[in-house]
Amino acid sequence: MPVSYIVLAIIVLLIFAVVVIYNGLVKFKNLALEGWSGIDVQLKRRADLIPNLIETVKGYMTHERGVLETVTEMRAAAMKATDPAGKGKAEGMLSGALANLFAVAENYPDLKASQNFQELQKALAEIEDQIQLSRRYYNGAARNLNIQIQSFPNNLIAGMFRFQEMKYFEMENSADRNAPQVALRP
Repeated sequence: MPVSYIVLAIIVLLIFAVVVIYNGLVKFKNLALEGWSGIDVQLKRRADLIPNLIETVKGYMTHERGVLETVTEMRAAAMKATDPAGKGKAEGMLSGALANLFAVAENYPDLKASQNFQELQKALAEIEDQIQLSRRYYNGAARNLNIQIQSFPNNLIAGMFRFQEMKYFEMENSADRNAPQVALRP
């Protein structure tokens, strides 16, 4: 009789351990999904701002249609991407196109002086900051989930219940990772 109690106790402990590990995996998965949702919201805000920016710039940049078309195409591609890797690549290309747009805008003093353009630039900068914060949160949550999935004995439970690692949301353009070069002139 005492042996059956020991076996029963071991079985109960194993079931309890499986439940605890499973609930931990669910928690980390939901945190990662919440982080992805935050990124998605900020990217949508930026995508919604771009048509206003294009309309504001269009009147001033009559000779720069290629720049405007590129931004529009990159926005469409970014809106279609769904997974973190695809979104990261598309958003990196969109960021490059927007940077090019603002570089070209430097050649148009009337545009730079436009209150609407300045407000759009400021709003876009604020959204970019929010995207950066959301990206950090998501990548941290994805890292925590991935560690849980890869750790023993969690990996056994994760495999049984088909938990999958989450990809990081990274910038594809390596130039975007570098600190900007600032040259001060006397």
